[in-house]
Amino acid sequence: MREQETYLPYEDDELDATTGEYELSERQALRRVPGLSTELTDITEVEYRQLRLERVVLVGVWTEGTQEDAENSLTELAALAETAGSQVLEGLIQRRNRPDPATYIGRGKVDDLGAVVLSTGADTVICDGELSPSQLRNLEQRTKVKVVDRTALILDIFAQHAKSREGKAQVELAQLEYLLPRLRGWGETLSRQSGGSARAGGAGGVGLRGPGETKLETDRRRIRHRIARLRREIKSMTTVRQTKRARRSRNAVPAVAIAGYTNAGKSSLLNRLTGAGVLVENALFATLDPTTRRATTSDGRLYTLSDTVGFVRHLPHQIVEAFRSTLEEVADADLVVHVVDGTHPDPEEQVRAVREVLAEVGADRLPELLVVNKTDATDEETLLRLKRLWPEAVFVSAHSGRGIDGLREAVEQRLPRPAVEVRAVLPYDRGDLVARVHRQGEVLSTAHLPEGTLLHVRVGEALAAELVPYRAGDRLTTDERVGVGG
Repeated sequence: MREQETYLPYEDDELDATTGEYELSERQALRRVPGLSTELTDITEVEYRQLRLERVVLVGVWTEGTQEDAENSLTELAALAETAGSQVLEGLIQRRNRPDPATYIGRGKVDDLGAVVLSTGADTVICDGELSPSQLRNLEQRTKVKVVDRTALILDIFAQHAKSREGKAQVELAQLEYLLPRLRGWGETLSRQSGGSARAGGAGGVGLRGPGETKLETDRRRIRHRIARLRREIKSMTTVRQTKRARRSRNAVPAVAIAGYTNAGKSSLLNRLTGAGVLVENALFATLDPTTRRATTSDGRLYTLSDTVGFVRHLPHQIVEAFRSTLEEVADADLVVHVVDGTHPDPEEQVRAVREVLAEVGADRLPELLVVNKTDATDEETLLRLKRLWPEAVFVSAHSGRGIDGLREAVEQRLPRPAVEVRAVLPYDRGDLVARVHRQGEVLSTAHLPEGTLLHVRVGEALAAELVPYRAGDRLTTDERVGVGG
């Protein structure tokens, strides 16, 4: 009996090469197996536990906006939890003017939360907000299960998906900065001393007697040293990134940054435009490491397209700071292609959240091209509403390819054009210079003369200076116009 063949997700063979299929299958092969973790029987170390999300209950506090806004936020939290590998059992929202400073939700509601945890068999509570250390501790003591906030959840997803050296360093830095003020002793850790006490018999030996340093203080010191080291490493990596950007700038290559909400389809769009082969997965924060690829306009000009890390509402400031060098790819671009998920229940909130983060890294002053993606899965009524809301936006489907040609044209129209207009006759032995002009400039016309190639072009100042010895003046005779091509 023949074995059943395994088919890739897309029927179109052309798409198979541009969806990061190998990386996607590798990621899917490495999934958590619930119930295999082993708890320590004698816990004396400082709490530095990796998240082990399995069966979770979600809790949110609705302080402003409509009920629909609060439910959308909790739905997004559920998607984040599932991306981290957990099973969502229940979601609860409480209406309050502000979160309770001691327990996040009202103190009376904590008992109700404990009852839900008990009835569902959950082992984790995830709160839709960033908790203070005291809120975290109080909720764990009252519910008797582990409590995680939105920030820790996003950091855990980043830790799972980071693959480059720079990405891993950035995620570790964000995790340690989040952890440092939340370090807690466990069991005897708070009173354990590394130096020994003189009253206890001087177990530390000559020169080491005294109150000593608690284990908690030791771990804080080690974490601070590790943070300082990571910052130095990331700074050195930033230098390499800046060097690459400076080289592109020196060669007058325009840069286009693709930014947008997580899971809006940025990587799919990059694959469609350039065939980059970046991983595509229907999950939040599927790709973290920026990818830059070359593309050419219809008239032969070269430009770059860069995919960036996705944004989300209430993106932790630790992430923004740690990924600042990566986000600077957006700030240094000539054009921002802002991708919006057309199937999302609240695309306007997506746009607001993305623009908020762009403003933090100084990219809000750049030209922006709004692109509504996933139109093949969006109903007509929603599309009409979004077209009225954003009349200048481009509507595409990265999956089906609909609207991609229009997007290319819109990007080309918004790219900065070279400033200097030049007419030059380049000898036929300077084919290298002709190729550079075509690659870096805008060719208005060409003609082939006995002495060389006549070019009427717009180029950058640096390339215009190299063309000075070959300047042909501003006149073109009738004979020179023969064979001119646009």
